[in-house]
Amino acid sequence: MFRCIPLFRGCNRQVECIDKRHCSLASVPDDVLRYPRTLEELLLDSNHIRDLPKGLFRLVKLRRLSLSDNEIAQLPADIASLVNLVELDISKNDIPDIPENIKFLKSLQNADISSNPLAKLPAGFVQLKNLTVLGLNDISLSRLPNDFGNLSNLQSLELRENNLRTLPPSFANLIKLERLDLGSNEISELPALIGQFLNLQELWLDCNELFTLPPEIESLKKLTCLDVSENRLEYLPEEIGGLENLTDLHLSQNCLESLPDGIGKLSKLTIFKVDQNRLLSLTPEIGNCESLQELILTENLISELPSSIGKLVNLTNLNLDRNRLSQLPPQIGNLVRLGVLSLRENRLNFLPEETGMLKELHVLDVSGNRLQYLPITITALNLKALWLAENQSQPMLKFQTDVNERNGAKVLTCFLLPQQEYHPESMENLLRDSGEQDSRLSWDQKADRTSSVKFIEDEKEVDDLEDKETQFVRHDTPHPRELKARHNKLLVSKSKNIDGHVVAHEEKGNEIIDSFRPQRSSITSVTSSSSETSATQFKDAVQSLADIPDSDDLPEIDQIPDENSTDLEINRPLYRAQTREDLLDEDSAGDSSDRDIEKHVGFDTDVEDQSDKPNKLHRRDTPHHLKNKRINLVDSQKD
Repeated sequence: MFRCIPLFRGCNRQVECIDKRHCSLASVPDDVLRYPRTLEELLLDSNHIRDLPKGLFRLVKLRRLSLSDNEIAQLPADIASLVNLVELDISKNDIPDIPENIKFLKSLQNADISSNPLAKLPAGFVQLKNLTVLGLNDISLSRLPNDFGNLSNLQSLELRENNLRTLPPSFANLIKLERLDLGSNEISELPALIGQFLNLQELWLDCNELFTLPPEIESLKKLTCLDVSENRLEYLPEEIGGLENLTDLHLSQNCLESLPDGIGKLSKLTIFKVDQNRLLSLTPEIGNCESLQELILTENLISELPSSIGKLVNLTNLNLDRNRLSQLPPQIGNLVRLGVLSLRENRLNFLPEETGMLKELHVLDVSGNRLQYLPITITALNLKALWLAENQSQPMLKFQTDVNERNGAKVLTCFLLPQQEYHPESMENLLRDSGEQDSRLSWDQKADRTSSVKFIEDEKEVDDLEDKETQFVRHDTPHPRELKARHNKLLVSKSKNIDGHVVAHEEKGNEIIDSFRPQRSSITSVTSSSSETSATQFKDAVQSLADIPDSDDLPEIDQIPDENSTDLEINRPLYRAQTREDLLDEDSAGDSSDRDIEKHVGFDTDVEDQSDKPNKLHRRDTPHHLKNKRINLVDSQKD
């Protein structure tokens, strides 16, 4: 015998709504299935439900079933038993198809099956004639059923993010539509039947392939929002002026070079966005849009504004960034409600005095222009931010008064004025400059500029290569011992380039004392600066060292060296440094096969040092700068 166990203490059996959204459920709770006679709303959104139990479809009183954002892989055919269902939301799941018998949900008015891998609708879907709100976004639809117009009671239809190219003729039967979203499809031409949707209030056509709009669009007298951004519009029909109730018009990212004069008939237009187009000018009729509050004209080619812009007395935001404006009309001062004026990256040389009449202006951005100064009337404004440079650290600056040399009028200036001409680094400019430079080169010059890998070889070898073509041959890497041997020879030959004074070490028998004996500053340095130094010159240098008196005969120094410091020993015999001729002799005496070995890159490998060739020179730290200092005895006696 089954009993009805309430979900919460104090609840009775008349449970009408259960809300289990965001509860990390892996399945439909069994408790939900215990109210088949009373439950009307079941909300299980945002869980991890994969399967729908059969008991769920015994809840025949259900009017609202919401299963959005789960992991449901199949919608059972038993869904047809929920004959009282008014609202069904199965969006954001993994449902591959809708069962044909969904057509039996005659009471269904609101259905959302968006974001499922459907690709097509069942034939019986168009029999849901009571549908008023339908969401079919992101289901990979490539076409609509030919009888889609049977859903004649639809008021809101969303078909965003599909692969639609055309609309079926029966689409004209949806005369009750108030909201139509066809954004992010592949529609290249809007059919004339769009003019039959006399009740349409919102039309979204963004992210398509439209080149223009049909003249029939003027019939949409109730339309308040029209979005045709991110298309390929090259012109607009004059009939667009018939949208007498239009408040929002979005034309961003198109190819428009001009606007029709019919724009001036949109007396209720409040938001107008035409950024990222190719507008060369702004129609003077724009001044008739007296309700306009936001005008976005960023990234166009506008060189001047019509004087009628002063009629837009309700304008609060005017953005003309990245155009070609060289001046502003004085009528700009009539925009008494303007709060944000952005003129970044234009060609303005000055601002009109009337700018000081913009009493509501809080943000003024004129960075990236060619302004020499600012009008003194700017001080009357209650600005919160005044931008003069791209890298300006603070929104407000300290200004000083100056005198305009041309007319003697007072002006404002600061350390950022006059402005430096701004050149934004864009990839488009870089590519254009690169292309222009490359086009000026002939084919022969381009061939000469072709880089190649070259190896430094003897002239004879280069000549041989020119006379005889050879293929590039890659040899095995030499053994480290071979590299070490050649590396040691290279080090000996380059020992003459060691920075600082080099002194040979004393020899006791076959042993070499590894100690560095730096010379005094007055002693002639013995170096291997020339590759042609003879042995006789080295002997003279050794003799000069032997004539220097002992350290006991030297005068006292100002500072006594540290006890741990090493005494200078300079009366020791010196080794004669190897000359270039000696090295060449050694090379010639070596294995003749070395000449046939190709040149390789040598590496300083950690192999054992060869005992038969000890290092003759050792590098040590530089001694204290006063260690060899002498005192002039004559000067000390005078003191």
